[in-house]
Amino acid sequence: MRIEITDVDMLRRHRAAGRDLIRVTLISLDLTDPEVDQLLRTALDGALFLGCTLRPETQRRAHAAGALLFPIVPGLPHDVYRSRLYTCAELFAGFDPARPESYADTPDARIYQHTRARGARPDPLHALAERLHDHGITEALNEVLTGLPVAVMGGHALTRDSAGYRDAVELGVLLGKAGFTVLTGGGPGAMEAVPLGVRLTDRSTVDDVLAGLAAAPRFASGATVDAAEIGRWLAAGLAVDLPAHPTARTIGIPTWFYGHEPPNPFCELHAKYFANSVREEGLLTVATGGIVYTPGSAGTVQEVFQDYTQNHYGSVGPAAPMIFLGTRFWTEDVPAAPLVRKLAAGRPAERWILITDDTAEAVEFLISYASVQ
Repeated sequence: MRIEITDVDMLRRHRAAGRDLIRVTLISLDLTDPEVDQLLRTALDGALFLGCTLRPETQRRAHAAGALLFPIVPGLPHDVYRSRLYTCAELFAGFDPARPESYADTPDARIYQHTRARGARPDPLHALAERLHDHGITEALNEVLTGLPVAVMGGHALTRDSAGYRDAVELGVLLGKAGFTVLTGGGPGAMEAVPLGVRLTDRSTVDDVLAGLAAAPRFASGATVDAAEIGRWLAAGLAVDLPAHPTARTIGIPTWFYGHEPPNPFCELHAKYFANSVREEGLLTVATGGIVYTPGSAGTVQEVFQDYTQNHYGSVGPAAPMIFLGTRFWTEDVPAAPLVRKLAAGRPAERWILITDDTAEAVEFLISYASVQ
């Protein structure tokens, strides 16, 4: 396993401990300062420099030692070699709630517009840059996840003033009380209602918060982005004072593939990807504590069967809970749950399938699974 160094202080500590840089990975560092350059005066065999700036003579010595140097890619609105998850402050930097249209000037919006301009088949340089970025996000996500994270899946279309949105908030409140790390797709609708609930440690504030959000209950979803409309939706969310939960965590896993649906402001961190396929499989894979499915459309149904396939074959570990929240929806309107149960008959996964209308029962089911792992 390679050691990864992502800031100069880490490099200083590494070298102060008497260690060389053989097969060490250094990411996005300016190493041209004379004092910092001295830290590189050691064995560099097989070292990997990703997006680092080095002095010319150090570059030559690194090449001679068999190190690999991946250059900074110019003209991109994103960091190719990103080594940490995004915060809302980073994604929405430059946004002014008094000027909703200023959403168009945020890194989140600019990156989406850049991907749109490149089209469905970007040239090799941009395709490689996106894949390297997504690899870094996956590594960063794995570093912050502990225990048995649980995921909640559901549609993006729930408006902030709907009964379904409130139900998802209430689910989040219970998951927060249980202390889970909670993952969602990171977008609007159910994907933002759940992390909002997780962070509302005082349940009595739910009514007041939802009343404030009702001022901007939704934005039009489509292939184009109305920056002002999204900005009003975003401003209402950012106006909610949400401290970090003392024990639970909320992580969104959105994608610029659906960039017309910006990440929600309620997740503490976002693992945002370019490739939707990588994002979807990754979200299902890291939710080792189970997944709650709230009513959704085709995307949610796809996730149901992709998740069950992992459980059926045990390809990523023991079968984890699959909870269908909304009995009528999942057995009559979109009858995915009976089919999953039929496929699971006689297999380890059968024990961990629940169809219910009771959010408390759903959370207790997740807790019971965690207690036996």
